[in-house]
Amino acid sequence: MSQITNTILMVRPVNFRMNEQTAVNNYFQEDIDILNEAVNTKAQREFDAFVEKLRAVGVNIIVVEDTPSPDTPDSIFPNNWISTHDDGTLALYPMFAENRRNERREDILEVLEENGFRIDNVMDYTSAEEEGVFLEGTGSVILDRINRKAYCALSPRADEDLFIEFCEDFEYFPVIFTANQDVDGQRKPIYHTNVMMCVGDDFAVICLDSIDDKKERKNILTHLKNDGKEIISISEIQMNNFAGNMLQVESNEGKKYLVMSEAAHKSLNEGQVKAIEKYVSILSGNLETIETCGGGSARCMMAEIFLPKK
Repeated sequence: MSQITNTILMVRPVNFRMNEQTAVNNYFQEDIDILNEAVNTKAQREFDAFVEKLRAVGVNIIVVEDTPSPDTPDSIFPNNWISTHDDGTLALYPMFAENRRNERREDILEVLEENGFRIDNVMDYTSAEEEGVFLEGTGSVILDRINRKAYCALSPRADEDLFIEFCEDFEYFPVIFTANQDVDGQRKPIYHTNVMMCVGDDFAVICLDSIDDKKERKNILTHLKNDGKEIISISEIQMNNFAGNMLQVESNEGKKYLVMSEAAHKSLNEGQVKAIEKYVSILSGNLETIETCGGGSARCMMAEIFLPKK
């Protein structure tokens, strides 16, 4: 069993834009229609350059092209609808936005099999959508695969009961908390856990400032410390630059990398960079358009493949 993988699934966008169903407000909706094509072209350029960076260091990237129809502006973030596990299980997740549900594609599972991976079992949680209950994959759930712990910040996109059900099915110990951010002077739940937290094999990057409840904060710290993780704390400003939205991967040669955006990398201070580089090399790329319009970053773009080979 491993915490990190050398194979990543990524989806190249065709209709990328600010998703009106996930955005709280979009007063410019009519106006930005003219610019959608330009936004998508920029996002594609960022995506392609990012894939090249990962491949250049020896990470296996399976790229699937999105389809023009149905309309899926957030298809570039596949980790929200699929997760894979080393016992051959694949999980499908219920999504908050209706147009995101169309991102789940049978042919993508076939692509994984064509690439030599074995799918023995599918855990399908998507019927929860009918009850208005959501759990958005490894956006909502941060897995410590070695220590069998799952971390989840509750939000409209992360339901507590469904999270516990997932943990029972996959035999993870649930660590539940609430993470908030400042929105117009109010504290509001962060939509995805992976925006404020990243768990590597020997370290964890986490925005402790976002966990307002002291008991919850202490509980998370206890779990991470007991499992031997060095805790690298980031500020809320750094979190807003996607410094929590990172993923540890490895090359075919076993070299370890922490993948993040350029904005996240630039937001880190010298001490944080040193702490990270004790364990991994940092790999970053420009994702400005994807971050600005999509509200997600490097980690959201990467669905890890842990499935066994055929």
